[in-house]
Parts: sequence; C-alpha cells; structure tokens
Amino acid sequence: MHRRGFLAAGLATVLVSQRATAQMKMDNMPGMDMGAAPQGAAVLPEGEALRDLSRLANEADTPGLFKAKLTAESTTARFAEGLDTPILGYNGTSPGPLIEAVEGDRVEITFANRIADEASTIHWHGMPVPADQDGNPMDPVAAGTDRTYSFDLPEGSAGSYWYHPHPHGKTAEQVYRGLAGAFVVKPKADPIPAAYGDTVLVFTDLRLAADGTLPDSTMTDLMNGRVGDHVLVNGQKNPVLTVPFGTKRRFRFYNATNARFLRLSFDGAPMTIIGTDGGLLEAPVAADDILLSPAERLELIVSFEKPGTATLSTLDYDRGWMGAGRPADAGLALFTVNVSETPAEPAPPLPDRLRPIAQFGAPAVSRRFVFTETMTMNATGMEMGFLINGAAFDIKRVDVVAKAGQVELWEIVNKTDMDHPFHVHGTQFQVVEHERGGEISKPAYRAWKDTVNVARGETVRLLLRQDRPGPRMYHCHILEHEQLGMMGIVDVQA
Repeated sequence: MHRRGFLAAGLATVLVSQRATAQMKMDNMPGMDMGAAPQGAAVLPEGEALRDLSRLANEADTPGLFKAKLTAESTTARFAEGLDTPILGYNGTSPGPLIEAVEGDRVEITFANRIADEASTIHWHGMPVPADQDGNPMDPVAAGTDRTYSFDLPEGSAGSYWYHPHPHGKTAEQVYRGLAGAFVVKPKADPIPAAYGDTVLVFTDLRLAADGTLPDSTMTDLMNGRVGDHVLVNGQKNPVLTVPFGTKRRFRFYNATNARFLRLSFDGAPMTIIGTDGGLLEAPVAADDILLSPAERLELIVSFEKPGTATLSTLDYDRGWMGAGRPADAGLALFTVNVSETPAEPAPPLPDRLRPIAQFGAPAVSRRFVFTETMTMNATGMEMGFLINGAAFDIKRVDVVAKAGQVELWEIVNKTDMDHPFHVHGTQFQVVEHERGGEISKPAYRAWKDTVNVARGETVRLLLRQDRPGPRMYHCHILEHEQLGMMGIVDVQA
C-alpha cells in the first residue's frame, strides 16, 4: 500500500492482539496527539565524562566457563536533575551490564524474571546458540521464575553481540523501558593492536515526560516504531571522552533503539570499519559516514589526529515516515571527544588483513519474503498490520521448513513505505546484492551479518545456512512492527 492510500484510510492507534494485527474502537484510542512530545519535557544534562558500562562478573572458578546471573526488574534511573524515572533494568542498570567472554568458553547465565506480571526472555541476538537457548517468544520465562541459559561459544564466533527480551507481545515495551545490553565475544588471538583499547558504545533513545516518567507509546510510535526525544550513549546524553592527539581508538557501536536509524559521522576524525554484527571484516574499510539501522552493530577504528574537538553527530537519513512528527534527526551531537595537545604513545599500525571470511557455496534452496503493510476500516475501528508474504505472525504456525547445514538464498522484498531492518535468529548471513529502481549493487565488503536494512522499494538478497536444528525467528527489528505481524518462524530440521 502506498503512503497516500495508507494515510487516506485514516490514522489510528494499534494494539497487539492474538493475531499480531491491531484493532481498537476510536473512542478507546490512547495517544490521540499522534505522537507529539509531552509539554514541558525534561532537560537532560550533557557533557559529563563517558562512563564505562558495568561488567557482569564471572562467578566461575573453572577456566573456560562463564557463569553469572541476570535479573530483569523494576528500578529507577536519574536522567534529569531531580527526577527519578521508573525503568526496567538488568541487575539494576540500563543498558545492562557488559558481558565479555572468549570464543571456546562455556556460558551459563541464570535469568531471573522479576518484572511484575509479565513474562520475558533473554534473546542472545546474533549469537550461535541452540534453538532452545535462544530466548524466542515460544519459550517464555514467567514472572517470578528463573531459568538458566547454557551454550558454548564455538571457535571463530568472536563478535559484537547483544541481549534483550523477546516475549510475545511485550518486546517493544520491555526494550524501550530499558532492557538491553552488550555481549562481546573476544577472539583467542586478536589482530587489532591492544593499544587501541576496546570501547563499547550502546545507543539507546529516551522519551521523558516533565515528571520523569516514560510516556506510553502513541499512534505514531506504533506505525513508525517508537523514536525517543533524546539519543543516549551508555545511558548518557552527549558524554565526553578525552584522549591525546594521535590516538587510534577501537569502538563498538550498538544500535539498541526500538526504531531509530542512525547515520553517523565523526567530525574531524577519520573512521575505518573493521567489523560488523558477526565480527571482523577481511580487511579494514575507510568510511566518511555510516548507517546503523535498529539492532545493527559496527566495529570502528577512529583516528584522532589533531588537537581540538571531534564530535560524533547524526546526518539526515530518510527511512520513510507515516503521518506527522518525523524526528529531526540531523545535527544531533551524540558523543564528544576532546583531543588534548599531549601526543599519544606510538602504537602499532592497523593490519592490512584481519581474518578470512569463507564464501558460501551455491544455494540449494531459494526463498522470497515480501514485506507489505495494511490498514482497513471495519465496524469496530481500524485494523493495521505489517506482513510478510501477506500473513501476520502466528506463534502456532511454522512459515518455513529448512534443513540444517543447507545453504539458502533469501530474497527480501520491501513493498512498504518505510525501511525495515531484517533480522534472522540463530545464524549469521552474507549479503550478496541490493536491487532498487532496477539497479543492482554489491556490498562494499564481505561480512557476517544478522541484521540488514531493507530500504523501501528495495530487494536485498542474502545467503545463509542454519546449522542448529529447531525453531528460529525472522522479523523486522523495528520492534513495534515485529509485534504487529512482521515476523515468521523457520523450523530447522536435522
């Protein structure tokens, strides 16, 4: 459906139902402001020193075992002076504690769900874990109960992963209320010089009312995905880091927002991409700017070559928008680096080659997934959905049956009016080409990915192989769209 037709049908709120579409009588619709910012919204402080993320302590004494506990619970955070904001946190923090393990390790993490009256899970986003450990919506952890997730990190799995809830019908709300964290798997031998450091930056966004509360989502949020009024870095607004000039710094960027697209540039500091969702590239790639759609990650080396200030800022990106209230995303200062006049100690150069990435063989199966959107009027109100191959998600329905170890070509076709970041559970894939307006282009580099943006009007083709049997999800990672139907189940059979 084109935007004119979509808007002509009328703009209405949507609530998740059993069928993963939305329907509600007009006189019961919350958020009739269509997404306007609350009057007297709180002001957040800027310019504080960048805080390191807290780290999840390893409770095991046995080498090669990482053992810990993560508790999801209600807590408070102070984003603005004098205001305590009720949020959800992992172990009392948002973002949750940084988890660091090494490829080859055994991981045993006990999840305690202490969210009142809500089931939850932990989805280990992008990680090579068994299907029954993946935290998918079919495997909820009831409020007040615990479960232990156990899995091995295979050789070659080093990368920048993350964790977040994935309960049926509650994922979007639990994430925007604060539940997300980074999980870094380190290689046994890292080709990146240790002198560059390894700094994790988790981008989240926040909408804060004048009284410090988190407002409910509006109609606009549910149609476009919830976009906050403030972009935070490790829970802070525009934090500051000070480095000597000549410093080369390794950063891991995480887009942990529900729906915000981040096109980023580091003013006055050259960027080099060294890794994506599933780990290092074959070779470094210089970049003037980067695009992170929701759930994507990038590893970068940033060179601070002269004294002064280098600011990580947003550039304009038109991801498509329905209705009024499109965020003015260009020109936001997210992170400031003060480069002192003291020279840095000499550091080794970045290697020309980082690691090999094997190409997939010829696919045995080809599949096509078409994204569409619907809005219809009936006797009781408006009904809206985001669909894959004409169907909304049904937790009891298997959409695709695949064979473990078999290479497949997936063609993702976006016929909607906005971009959709597409995520597949349980594996990493390789994007082979993009097609838009009859023009075909190849990716700038070969990489392991678990999330790829599919722009409106675009077709993305990717190769993947599922090696572990069991049910897996595939879905749009605009979390509101996932809940409104844009998700399916692939059953991987041995």
